[in-house]
Amino acid sequence: MSSALSWEPERDTTPREDHAQTPEVAVHSLLNIRDAAMTLLKELDSLTKGQQGRPNRRLDLHEEVQRYEIDLIRGALKRTRGNQRRAAKLLGVKVSTLNCKIKRFGISLTEHEVMM
Repeated sequence: MSSALSWEPERDTTPREDHAQTPEVAVHSLLNIRDAAMTLLKELDSLTKGQQGRPNRRLDLHEEVQRYEIDLIRGALKRTRGNQRRAAKLLGVKVSTLNCKIKRFGISLTEHEVMM
């Protein structure tokens, strides 16, 4: 399917006078450009300073999900005072699944009262 439509920019048909800018206008334009450049440099500097606190490492979805899962399990165990059955119910998983994750992630049960 071909189209005969094409886009061309509109041309200004008004006559222009060719005269040089006055020195005041030129200086004002240069000052505006300098101010814009300085503003951009300050913004760039603030962005790079904000990222210096964080290490430049690759985000790993698996690691982030695992960290979140560990936090959820610890939170559930804390809320249930170490009762794995209630923690599993709270998390919506089977007790065997929770127990497996506790072992796999090396979650310490000594900080909670361990109950089954």
